[in-house]
Amino acid sequence: MVYEICVRGRLTERLSTALGGMTLHASDGDSVFTGEITCQSQLYGLLERLRDLGIELISVQPQPEADRLAETDAPMR
Repeated sequence: MVYEICVRGRLTERLSTALGGMTLHASDGDSVFTGEITCQSQLYGLLERLRDLGIELISVQPQPEADRLAETDAPMR
């Protein structure tokens, strides 16, 4: 399942590598990581890494299947 994880502050692309290669987007002073998380233990591990790095978690949201399919079917630009 694809998750969107929002954290406080602007983070670097380098950190996205440390978080399992998730995609990083900046939004209104916060950062949003998006990526495939295959099981709950992987999700908990990611959240523990954020905690250990002192990064404030804002939200964790699974992405609806319809949204993911629309992104996959969209033409490449």
